[in-house]
Order: sequence, then C-alpha cells, then structure tokens
Amino acid sequence: MLSGVRELRGTGEAVQYSVVIPLFNEEENLLELHRRLTVVMERLGGTYEIIFVDDGSKDRSVARLKELHQQDARVKALIFSRNFGHHVALTAGIDAARGEVVILMDGDLQDQPEEIPKLLAKLHEGYDVVHGNRKNRKDGVAKRVASRMFVAVVNRVIGSGQPINSEIFRVMNRQVIDELKRCREVSRFITGLVSWLGFKQAGVDVEHGARFAGESKYTIWKLMKLALNTFTSFSYFPLQLATYLGFFTALLSVLVGTSIILLKLIYGIPVAGYASFLVAVLFLGGIQLIMLGLIGEYIGRIYTETQGRPLYIVRETLS
Repeated sequence: MLSGVRELRGTGEAVQYSVVIPLFNEEENLLELHRRLTVVMERLGGTYEIIFVDDGSKDRSVARLKELHQQDARVKALIFSRNFGHHVALTAGIDAARGEVVILMDGDLQDQPEEIPKLLAKLHEGYDVVHGNRKNRKDGVAKRVASRMFVAVVNRVIGSGQPINSEIFRVMNRQVIDELKRCREVSRFITGLVSWLGFKQAGVDVEHGARFAGESKYTIWKLMKLALNTFTSFSYFPLQLATYLGFFTALLSVLVGTSIILLKLIYGIPVAGYASFLVAVLFLGGIQLIMLGLIGEYIGRIYTETQGRPLYIVRETLS
C-alpha cells in the first residue's frame, strides 16, 4: 500500500484508489460498469472508493446509484441540483476523492475498466499523470474527425509546450490532484488544466470500447463549444487575431486600390462601384462582428469569474 494514504470517510480505512466517474443519463450502463469495475479493482488489491457524480440526469440514474450504494459501501455519489457540465462534474469528483491515486473515466464503458492496470503500471514507472490513448476508436467518423481536429487546433493555438489531449481516461497521483484542486476558474477543461500543471506525463495505448448502451452526450456542436471554451481559457491568441486581421485587411485594401487605379489608367477599364463596395463592406463587417464576439467571450468570462458563485451545487450525497 502507498505510504501516507488517506482515510475513507467515516470508516478509518485508508484509501489507495479513488475512481471518479461523471454521469448524465447513464441508467442503462451503471450496473454493468460497477460489475466490471469492481472485478478490476479487487484484482488490483488495496482499498478503493468509486465516486459517481450525477450531473442532473433525467432518467433513473440516481435510483440506480442509490441501489449500488446500498449494495456496496465503496460506492459514493454526489448528486447535482441540475446539470452543471461534464468537466464541472469531474471537478466535484476530484474534490471529493481521498485516494492517493485518482482514476478518471467516463460512465459509458467506452473507457474500459480492464485497461486501468495498464495506466497504473505506467504511473508506477515514475510518472505523475498517465492518460489512455484510444486505439480502434468505436466512435462515428464525424466524431473521430472532429476530435482529432479539436486536439490539433487546441495545441496549435495554445502552444503551451505541454501537449493537451482530450482523453478523460487517466490516472493521477495525489500531488497532481492537490494542485489541480487549487485551480477554481468557472470555465473548465480538466485535461487542459492537468497539462498546464506541468507534471511528468505519459500516455499508453488502451483499447477503446463500444458504448454499452445509450447515446453519446458529446455532439459536434458541444465539441465546438468546448473548443471555444478551451481557446479562451488557455490563450489570448483569439484576441490577437484582431491585429493580424487588421494588417491583412489594410494590405488587401492597398492591393485592391492599386489594381483599380492601374486598370483605369492603363487599360481604361471601368470598375463597377456598387459590387466592389458591397463586398468590402460585408467583408469588414464580418471581421468586426467576429472580433466583437471574441471580445465578448473574454468579457463574459471576467463577469462570470467576478460573480463568485460556486462551481456546482450538490443536492444529495451518498457517502
């Protein structure tokens, strides 16, 4: 057992592993997830707790959690008052975790419990964070392409020197968890925050499972919102676009103006004023609206942070 392990709340029993699982309408997956996860954790040896965080589910997920809690004292649950978002749910689970090693995974069984030992074996080589690199992804083509584009663009725009990935499935030691809990910004991207911390990180290939039941909660639109949230949380590069676009527009205006003069003086070709004027107005108007929107995003984040509201509200706790 790891030295200095913390006590399981209310039992006096030390905790080696905390498994944090956010949920949103995963009623059909819970029993199978618990069964498979329990088998894996028992084989690992040591004490553990499973912390489910229900993010405002509308199905019978909460009822299932209560059943599991009655059957297995190691099952804990935080039940939100409403939907606060995937990464906020992860945050709540991390806040509650007491293990020296914290395991993050989603509740749809695409993150397969049987792959956890691979991550832990790598962690014990001296790493602080180990994430799973999904092999043979079972997602649809559109989602796979969108996910790859998201990771590529995020790393390109942010350029922090520490690669950021979108894989929730990971293990982290207690030092990482304690530092991560100090990051309390409202707009959250957990995997980005973990990378920002700068600890020694590695990835291992894990087999990606097919969703056991239900449908994915991450649509293309939600991925786009997450990308915008990530850009504005970790970089002010979007604001710098105003400068770049200003130089580009000025240069384009000079080139177009020069070409119009040359066409008129050398070739005597008349230039239709209405069409060129309309294009220029629409082009400049579009750029201005985009930049105003980006500025609005940053101002909105400042406003949200200054409100000082809690990240989440827990309606009920199963401990």
